[in-house]
Amino acid sequence: MKNTLKVERAKKNYTQQDLAEKIKVSRQTINSIESGKYVPSTVLALKIAKVFEVPLESIFELEEEDWT
Repeated sequence: MKNTLKVERAKKNYTQQDLAEKIKVSRQTINSIESGKYVPSTVLALKIAKVFEVPLESIFELEEEDWT
């Protein structure tokens, strides 16, 4: 799964730590999501979308290999 989390953070001028505090996770979790090493749970993904006030699909997108 790919994501535009870093872009969304930049639009709001949030650091990884800022976002982590807003959704109550570690900064390392945000870093892992951004780098594609960690796929967030549904609840966590929804929290992220809510913070940025955008649809979930505008941040997270399935890739072809996610279907196999």
